[in-house]
Amino acid sequence: MKPSRNALVRQTAILKHLQSSGRALVDDLAVMFDTTPQTIRKDLTALEEGNQIARFHGGAALMSGIEYTRVEVRREIAREEKERIGQLTAGLIPNNSSVIINSGTTTAAVARALEHHVGLKLVTDSVTLADEIRDFAGLEVMVPAGVIRRSDGAILGETAVEFIRQFRVDVAVIGAAAIAKDGALLDYDLRQASVARAIIGNARTVILAADSTKFSRAAPVCIGSVDQLDTLVTDAGRPDWLQQICADQGVRLVIA
Repeated sequence: MKPSRNALVRQTAILKHLQSSGRALVDDLAVMFDTTPQTIRKDLTALEEGNQIARFHGGAALMSGIEYTRVEVRREIAREEKERIGQLTAGLIPNNSSVIINSGTTTAAVARALEHHVGLKLVTDSVTLADEIRDFAGLEVMVPAGVIRRSDGAILGETAVEFIRQFRVDVAVIGAAAIAKDGALLDYDLRQASVARAIIGNARTVILAADSTKFSRAAPVCIGSVDQLDTLVTDAGRPDWLQQICADQGVRLVIA
């Protein structure tokens, strides 16, 4: 059914509000536009289907289709799901092992959950993440040189790729901006994709940590494929097709 003019006007206004504020809660939008939460949810669904926003429990945030949204906004998308994924994934990482964790809000949740691990040698391509976990007593944290992306502190460039290629770690924990139905793992930034490919290629075990919003997005750059994973950790909102593709590729699917 074609949306009414009032709905289109309201959805445009909601999108403009998100462009200025980054995120908003359903109840606050209902008050702002003098309508019901149910109506706002319908508006947000329409905007999400147009790949203009990303939903999280109780609200929505602006989503860019060609580049990364500010990390402060991305942290709010599926925050509770990311924390559960982080705790579960951290439990899959043994003490006294070597680990690479790449830049991302879900992977950052994994790193935070390593606070009580011991004997970890951890490489990360994020200065933001490195600073967040540098005081963990059981971790030795290493970062490559390179260009720092302003939006989230990711370290980019060939120098970072060459640094990562010097390692052969026990476990790599990676994220993805989007995951396609054919199993492609996608990103927005070609430079970040090069780093992610190096991480995947230099680990004995590869774990993808991704909340279920990643399965409803698109991104232009391929970093790899599900068949390169050993384990995929996500939440209960994952699509029905994911279980079959993981089974076909021999990938362990874990639901947080």
